[in-house]
Amino acid sequence: MGTYAITGSASGMGAAAVARLRADGHTVITVDIKDADVVADLSTSDGRAAAAAQVLTACDGRLDGAVLAAGLGPSQGAERLRMIATVNYLGVVELLERWRPALAAAANAKVVVIGSNSTTTTPAVPARAVRALLAGDVDKALRATRLYGPGRPAMVYAASKIAVTRWARRHAVRPEWAGAGIRLNVLAPGAVMTPLLQEQLDNKRQARFVERFPVPVGGYGQPEQLAEWMRFMLSDAADFLCGSVIFVDGGTDSLFRRDDWPRPVPARRIIGYVQRFRGRG
Repeated sequence: MGTYAITGSASGMGAAAVARLRADGHTVITVDIKDADVVADLSTSDGRAAAAAQVLTACDGRLDGAVLAAGLGPSQGAERLRMIATVNYLGVVELLERWRPALAAAANAKVVVIGSNSTTTTPAVPARAVRALLAGDVDKALRATRLYGPGRPAMVYAASKIAVTRWARRHAVRPEWAGAGIRLNVLAPGAVMTPLLQEQLDNKRQARFVERFPVPVGGYGQPEQLAEWMRFMLSDAADFLCGSVIFVDGGTDSLFRRDDWPRPVPARRIIGYVQRFRGRG
């Protein structure tokens, strides 16, 4: 049995993952703003640092895996926009950077970052906002979305999920991650019946958009279904899964991007990476 850390553990997909792993006999260290083993506010630098440190103490320096499920959905208000960016991006990146030695200590650790199909289904997300988040500059990211009016929360949310997905894919293949036996992957849900989705449904304007958004299989996903995917991505069956983004969204991504994927990689890029890997040998 292993020891796992799960953020966003008090509700939704995080809570479902906790229940699934504990049912399998694993030890789970929960992290949330309330009702958790580690109570911390991931929207603040001090909160993120405290959460990372307390988990490392609780696991005694060894983690078999982690699920980064804490996140905030689109909502108006300047302070809320900042929280969306900091929790969804920095609340993943800063914790994983601090936990990496403990994950490496397990030699065969698995990490699941909860992304979103908003990364591919939200049009006109400003690239400047994504680049700013990847650089750790939340203020610059927010400035890049200031002209979007009522659509600004959706842009900040999508930018945060694009940034954290790119961060995960960039780091997953690096020697200090893949080479240390850590498998880092992204699970990208669509509309799943969580408190985050319910918050949108309770808002009349947002509810109209959510209810009209195309889901080919119909309806909404359930947290327990996503927990089964997390369980697989944390298991030995995922040893060969590295830097992948798995969409579990009822077919929405395929509907919008049926001919956009796969795209061939430019030959010069392949040659460059081949030469780089030869150099390692």
